[in-house]
Amino acid sequence: MRPARLGPRLLALWLLASAASADPGLEDPAARVRTTRFDNGLSVLTLEDRTTPVVSFQIWVRVGSRDEARYTGLAHLFEHMMFKGSKHVGPEQHARLIQARGGQVNAFTNNDFTVFFDDVTPESLPLAIALEGERIANLDISEATLASEREVVLEERRLRSEDDPEGRAFEALMALAFTAHPYRTPVIGWRSDVEAANVDVSRQFFRTYYAPNNIWIAIVGDFDTEQALADVRKAFGGLAPVDPIPRNPTREPEQHGERRQIVHIDVRSPILAGAWHAPASGHPDAEALDVASQILSGGRSSRLYRRLVHEGQKALGAEGAYWELADAGLFYAFASVRPDAKIEDVERLFLAEIARLRTQLVSERELEKAKRQLEVSLVNGLATNHALASRIAQETALFGRVRPLEERLAAISRVTAGDVQRVARSYLIDEHRSLVHVKAADGKKP
Repeated sequence: MRPARLGPRLLALWLLASAASADPGLEDPAARVRTTRFDNGLSVLTLEDRTTPVVSFQIWVRVGSRDEARYTGLAHLFEHMMFKGSKHVGPEQHARLIQARGGQVNAFTNNDFTVFFDDVTPESLPLAIALEGERIANLDISEATLASEREVVLEERRLRSEDDPEGRAFEALMALAFTAHPYRTPVIGWRSDVEAANVDVSRQFFRTYYAPNNIWIAIVGDFDTEQALADVRKAFGGLAPVDPIPRNPTREPEQHGERRQIVHIDVRSPILAGAWHAPASGHPDAEALDVASQILSGGRSSRLYRRLVHEGQKALGAEGAYWELADAGLFYAFASVRPDAKIEDVERLFLAEIARLRTQLVSERELEKAKRQLEVSLVNGLATNHALASRIAQETALFGRVRPLEERLAAISRVTAGDVQRVARSYLIDEHRSLVHVKAADGKKP
């Protein structure tokens, strides 16, 4: 049975009821996306869906830690600065105005993007558009606001990275796996850079990357396209483009030999972290790597969890993923070691499971279960207007198109046991791995 035009939630439910099969008659709502490009380079992606009276308005700025040449942490710092007021709107007033009308406002920064979103009812969409345009056009970048948010970021860094064992493990793993590419630097930045960034540096960074030709806007939900485009043109049309937008040209050289690092921190449960270089987002091997990762470390029924937690009783937990980035990728996994176990024993079992993935074909049962889990996860990404807006903005910015859902489901369906073994043999090799041990210093107990 082919569904009629369904909203995101109904489509997700229909697919789940159909066991997430790649039905050739499936209608993907993203196929109805309309792309409008303004003269200043701003791209606006609109998708009307009146299933629920909610609109997700998202701004995707293509700037992340990969773009920080001199001072790390600037992209994340501006995620904070954008809430500290502009010429016509006071500090935190943007969020208060939206929340007072029942909406939600938030933002995040990663290695490749900084994203701001307003999830609102239809009548509040014009306000959200005007507020977003105001802070991009007239953001307050002063010594006072910079000093205030610098302290907030430094405290966040202390809590999430410096004093947190998992944060330290991840930070060390990225710096170990990447030796040249700026992916090696933490998104939150190094403390010394955050402390040193001044107003002039910040203003130049903002002018360079918060330009209309470096921004993708996605609007999904219950709204009128023509009216929304008119509102966006009024709020953003006067912004001047920047040419060229600088990008770091560095590419990570091939790794020749295992890398190891030990991080000492007061911790009761040591942490083992491992990573292997993998292809960037959109690579033909992506689905096979996703399946391999799901089999190895996707939840409590995965191989690592069973071997390390249930059977070996050496770890408290184990998880991982194939992480796709714009310029590169990582296949990684973490394990939390039991206080009464040795991290060396956990590593031995951990690497044995990696080797088994290379040397033995996975069973059909494991293969089909992993594929089904990935299909359901992909479909769940359509369950809200917010998720759909994120998908169309990110994929358009990365690939110049939104990959059809049918195409993605079919690619997962085609993965064979041989494909899983092939990508394991290609990427999960000993000389391409990086291993981090996070534990208390010898002779010390936390």
